[in-house]
Amino acid sequence: MSSLNTLAEKLAEDTLKLQDALGEDRMFMEVAQVLGAASQSLEEAFLTEIRVRLAERKARDFLNARLAKAKAALEAEAQDRQ
Repeated sequence: MSSLNTLAEKLAEDTLKLQDALGEDRMFMEVAQVLGAASQSLEEAFLTEIRVRLAERKARDFLNARLAKAKAALEAEAQDRQ
C-alpha cells in the first residue's frame, strides 16, 4: 500500500472518530479543504476513504435494522404459537 493511501486511511479514521465524538457530521469536509490547499492527491484519497467508511456504516445500519425486524417477527410468531 502506498504512503498516500496509508495517510488517507489514518486521516479518515481519526477524522470520523473526532467527528462522531463532537457530533459534527460534516467535519470531514473541513479537513478536505485543508488537504486540498496542500495536496489534491491526498484530498481525493481522503475523501474516497471517508465515502467508503460512511457507506459501510449505512450498510451496517441497514443490515442491523433488517436483523432486528426479522428477530422481532420470529419472536412474535413464537408467542402467537403459545
